[in-house]
Amino acid sequence: HHPRLCDYRESLESCNGCFCCCYFCADVHTEAVQAALAKYKERKMPMPSKRRSVLTHASVEAYTPPDTSSASEDEGSLQRPGRLASAPLQSRPSVEPWPDPAIQGSSTSSSASSTSSHPGGQPAATPSAAAALAGPAALARVGQYSCGDPSRQRSPAPPQTHLLIFSLPVTGVPVNSRVSSKIQQLLNTLKRPKRPPLKEFFVDDFEELLEVQQPDPNQPKPEGSQMVVLRGEPLAEGSWPPSLLAALQQWGTTQPRAPCLTALDTAGKAVYTLTYGKLWSRSLKLAYTLLNKLTNKNEPLLKPGDRVALVFPNSDPVMFMVAFYGCLLAELVPVPIEVPLTRKDAGSQQVGFLLGSCGVSLALTTDACQKGLPKAQTGEVVTFKGWPPLTWLVIDGKHLTKPPKDWHPAMQDAGPQTAYIEYKTSKEGSTVGVAVSHVSLLAQCQALTQACGYSEGKGWGGSPSILNRLHVVSIPYALMKANPLSWIQKVCVYKAQAALVKSRDMHWSLLAQRGQRDVSLSSLRLLIVADGANPWSISSCDAFLNVFQAKGLRPEVICPCASSPEALTVAIRRPPDLGGPPPRRAVLSMSGLSHGVIRVDKLSVLTVQDVGQVMPGANVCVVKVEGTPHLCKTDEVGEICVDSSATATAYYGLLGITKNVFETVPVTAGGAPVSDRPFTRTGLLGFIGPDDLVFVVGKLDGLMVVGFRRHNADDVVATALAVEPMKFVYRGRIAVFSVTVLHDDRIVLVAEQRPDASEEDSFQWMSRVLQAIDSIHQVGVYCLALVPANTLPKAPLGGIHVSEAKQRFLEGMLHPCNVLMCPHACVTNLPKPRQKQPEVGPASMIVGNLVAGKRIAQASGRELSHLEDSEQARKFLFLPDVLQWRAHTTPEHPLFLLLNAKGTVTSTATCVQLHKKAERVAAALMEKARLSSGAHVALVYPPGVDLIAAFYGCLYCGCVPVTVRKSACSACVLTTQAIMRLLRSKEAAATVDARTWPTILDTDDIPKKKVASIFRPPPPSPDVLAYLDFSVSTTGILAGVKMSHAATSALCRSIKLQCELYPSRQIAICLDPYCGLGFALWCLCSVYSGHQSVLVPPPELETNVSLWLWAVSQYKARVTFCSYSVMEMCARGLGAQTAALRGVNLSCVRTCMVVAEERPRIALTQSFSKLFRDLGLPARAVSTTFGCRVNVAICLQGTAGPDPTTVYVDMRALRHDRVRLVERGSPHSLPLTESGKILPGVKVIIAHTETRGPLGDSHLGEIWVSSPHNATGYYTVYGEEGLHADHFSARLSFGDTQTVWARTGFLGFLRRTELTDASGERHDALYVVGSLDETLELRGMRYHPIDIETSTSVIRAHRSIAECAVFTWTNLLVVVVELDGLEQDALDLVALVTNVVLEEHHLVVGVVVIVDPGVIPINSRGEKQRMHLRDGFLADQLDPIYVAYNM
Repeated sequence: HHPRLCDYRESLESCNGCFCCCYFCADVHTEAVQAALAKYKERKMPMPSKRRSVLTHASVEAYTPPDTSSASEDEGSLQRPGRLASAPLQSRPSVEPWPDPAIQGSSTSSSASSTSSHPGGQPAATPSAAAALAGPAALARVGQYSCGDPSRQRSPAPPQTHLLIFSLPVTGVPVNSRVSSKIQQLLNTLKRPKRPPLKEFFVDDFEELLEVQQPDPNQPKPEGSQMVVLRGEPLAEGSWPPSLLAALQQWGTTQPRAPCLTALDTAGKAVYTLTYGKLWSRSLKLAYTLLNKLTNKNEPLLKPGDRVALVFPNSDPVMFMVAFYGCLLAELVPVPIEVPLTRKDAGSQQVGFLLGSCGVSLALTTDACQKGLPKAQTGEVVTFKGWPPLTWLVIDGKHLTKPPKDWHPAMQDAGPQTAYIEYKTSKEGSTVGVAVSHVSLLAQCQALTQACGYSEGKGWGGSPSILNRLHVVSIPYALMKANPLSWIQKVCVYKAQAALVKSRDMHWSLLAQRGQRDVSLSSLRLLIVADGANPWSISSCDAFLNVFQAKGLRPEVICPCASSPEALTVAIRRPPDLGGPPPRRAVLSMSGLSHGVIRVDKLSVLTVQDVGQVMPGANVCVVKVEGTPHLCKTDEVGEICVDSSATATAYYGLLGITKNVFETVPVTAGGAPVSDRPFTRTGLLGFIGPDDLVFVVGKLDGLMVVGFRRHNADDVVATALAVEPMKFVYRGRIAVFSVTVLHDDRIVLVAEQRPDASEEDSFQWMSRVLQAIDSIHQVGVYCLALVPANTLPKAPLGGIHVSEAKQRFLEGMLHPCNVLMCPHACVTNLPKPRQKQPEVGPASMIVGNLVAGKRIAQASGRELSHLEDSEQARKFLFLPDVLQWRAHTTPEHPLFLLLNAKGTVTSTATCVQLHKKAERVAAALMEKARLSSGAHVALVYPPGVDLIAAFYGCLYCGCVPVTVRKSACSACVLTTQAIMRLLRSKEAAATVDARTWPTILDTDDIPKKKVASIFRPPPPSPDVLAYLDFSVSTTGILAGVKMSHAATSALCRSIKLQCELYPSRQIAICLDPYCGLGFALWCLCSVYSGHQSVLVPPPELETNVSLWLWAVSQYKARVTFCSYSVMEMCARGLGAQTAALRGVNLSCVRTCMVVAEERPRIALTQSFSKLFRDLGLPARAVSTTFGCRVNVAICLQGTAGPDPTTVYVDMRALRHDRVRLVERGSPHSLPLTESGKILPGVKVIIAHTETRGPLGDSHLGEIWVSSPHNATGYYTVYGEEGLHADHFSARLSFGDTQTVWARTGFLGFLRRTELTDASGERHDALYVVGSLDETLELRGMRYHPIDIETSTSVIRAHRSIAECAVFTWTNLLVVVVELDGLEQDALDLVALVTNVVLEEHHLVVGVVVIVDPGVIPINSRGEKQRMHLRDGFLADQLDPIYVAYNM
């Protein structure tokens, strides 16, 4: 009866091509599901948007055998025979495409299964879903069998309403688009709380504590007395042979002609009958060959005790039997495994690992099977992935050697040595070998012989056949597929007294109605149901009895049994003639079962039948599943344990888990052991009912513990199948498993979708499944996925390989075509949202220079007054004066060199050339445009010298230049010929009315004639506006700031001092010249300091990515500036092609600064440093700068001073606006590097974002800055002056309330380091954390988008994610990911992104948007424009591949 050795197994072909096999479930179950669904009002939910191309299903591969539906019980898969309810859940025509949020509480799961429709269409039994039983109370319902009447009525289940606690301010959505209306639907569904709120607590500590779920005080608890160990009848003393081999020898020599095994072909013809004589002689031949004829370098290849793989198809039981007994006679240990079909079979690698760990080097097989194995080019069988090298031996007769007359095998009495090893795959996918000893094998046969009342020569069964000289007829799997009635026909032909079947075989035989007329089952004394322990076997037995009672089948011959690889047969029902009690069934409450107790309840129920009595010679008890193996109470469900000589003995080679499973010592409540002998855990969950009958309600492998409740994967599958499976699920193939997310199991359900199912129908089915599971099991499904038909990994006999499916889900390799995540409903253990604490008043905080006992966080650059004489500073107050002075004193000194993509200099400017060009521009402005002093002039130029000349031309005539990529609000536009033509083109006219354009002057067209000395207004005061600096912030706001002449010269002076810039220096600049520090370095600094700037326009790098580094090397630049986008281009484009960099030497670089207005990107700067280290780039050269709108240059590393320091902070503390320093590599650590040194003349302080008080050292707050080069205010088109006062002239609320500061809008902290700076003081490092405008306020905490997008998070969730951006919309977190891969992989990302954000950040993702590469907008500085992205998403402009709305 051993499940692996005697089982022919699995699936079914569609009869007439139109049929899927469906689970018979007790009618009760489908009724319950339908009743539950009827209670839910349909309400519109947002259906995911999907690009049309993604809708085309991967076609069902033609080569897949049509069947592969059912799954083997060994892999936790499921087989729920059952006709579909006569009135399936028909959806009403008015139904919206998506169900109601009641469903929200759901969560997903998976497990293999098979379904089939009843062609007759008459009402039938249906899947009985998960449920539970109870001691005294429940046993009232464990009634006597009424033969032949399987009907049971039950009142429908009122749905339980539980859902998430989630409050969202639902405001009117301003954007009118499909997306925003779907988000509104999502908010509406999330608004209605369904589950009662959890007990809330929150300790405002650095650690975020997950909500610890408290057990429900009202949950049912076991009330019965402690159970006693159940003792089976003693094994009869008798003339048992000393071993199984002795029995084989006896029958083989005394009754050689007696038939032992008849094999049938796929047509049902008996192809071969193996007699006992033949079995004995062929086994002897094989044993002799194995021991004497196989050598390796003249040593025998095998010695007694070695393991040998048996690789035989299930259609060849004869050869398998010969190989098995041949190995036993040779004292070798057979390890039977399935035939590997391809190099990548699901689970094949783990089987290979088992073979390797068992030290298998030889595999036995048949000639036909060996020919079918995949071959290498040498003609040898390929080495399968993960398998050890094997020698393959074909054991057909002609390959074996007849032993000499005097050779006899060593026939010992059955002892403790291992007889064979059976493999078993665990829930996690690992494969172990269960070792069965010779003595156990013999004891198992004796116990079965006694329990089943076998006598010599009669019957139709498994391993005890040899002991009792039975004749076994084996029905191959392929024959069952072709003719489901074949086994019944053979019972008639051979007048068999016993039959061993699975509930699937009974179910299939009901479908083949044509052949049922002329069969008789009256000869059967035992119909043993091998998987009687499966909760759905009862409906198969009932339905089978219903049909075949008329054909002579007696009700009492049906004998369900329970077995497991560890304990072999655990229990079997005895027929009354052998003294068995009458059969019983129990109707259990699902809810009670989930708490591990046996109760009756009128709601969701599970009906189970007994699996009979304990085996002879065995003792059985039920122990608690977790922790110490205490005995359960009589009304409690636990794991069944067996003490018997007939169980397996160990997991081969695994001492630790062997001790746990095979040497368990059950104890009483007082801690006393119940027996001096150890018990074996069976892996079966159940209880002992009246008359000492054993009931099994599930397997440990299918157990999912969510919160405090236990759910069985098989039961969840049954519920899903009760929801109109015929329309949507391909052959009933559903897998349910659990994944751990945020320290709790989450249920995942994966179903194969029929190729003809439409999007809308599938979504409706999915949402109804969620409702049904929520109602019946009161548990949420975390993820429900549909995959194309035939794409779930298959077990050897066509069932679903659940652990492999789970692995694919976790690795993002499942490729679903539809996904529905319900994290809002399932994840109930998030930390409670943080409440802001009331602030401490200023008086108790500040004492002298201390805040709350810490040094006030303020720092400054070097003092300007000490650094240079004030005379020169006064002379250089106006940049136009400086240029004129340089043109007179050093006219031929080169200031600018512009390079093109080929590296050639396209234009240069000496001091005098630049002066002359500027004069001509000024003249043109005054003569042609007739501009008065102070007029705004837009400069629309590509990066180059013309831009610089136009800028100084404006300053010469007192106009205010504005550098723009596009025209701003100005009186005149200066540009080049090419751009002028573009501005006047039809395309431009279509966008902007040409009549609204200001005057456009083409500076290429200005005559080269000598200009009369131009009119210069007298120098105004230094506070007069010099230029406007416009930039689009990452939040999408166009902000222009006013720079006065004084601020402009102060900025240049600070940069000159920090970088030691002198006329003899050359610096290389690869930046956009339109705003911020990039503009200052490109246009202002060379004129002020007199150094030469090598200008490399970033667009040129698109044609020649090595241009910038080549220029740095060529001109031996000690100082160079670039942007993150340039650095990324070099790292990506040059990482692999070092050939493009031949001759480049970067050892000249002292400092390479990345110009940025954000937190330093450490990963990028470090990888850049590593990549170009071989070209001589000094390890410490790369650093970053920091500026913002109110001050474009606050920090800049420069050439002197200590190296930038890096600290590690706790990311969770940052969410609470706290800085907590941790060690490198500690969990949740985030590296932060200081953003260069504070510039001379700049003072920085850290202020509280709300109270505006000063903060202490290493405290997080807003960075405030005071310096002579602060901008003087925003230039606003709409005149919002309120902004100005707030940002540019802030004062502290206490402490130093006199100084005027500008607020940067960035969060950061100052930290005093151990290093000393140039002045000998301890160095204060400024760390920038991120922009306040960009932060996401979620659940009372502050998140920085970059932390969610990068580091440990989304970008690493799957190899196909190229880029990612996050933003919030109506309190929902929206994650946009760019897919760099095939569109059919897009949906894999939904669950992975949701998981990683939950795990790392304790946030529930509301919407996952999957787009093409390049959709996320990035500005010239390489910063993501998240608000533009948000607007594009809400206006439905992204053309996403898929949008998933998480429920």
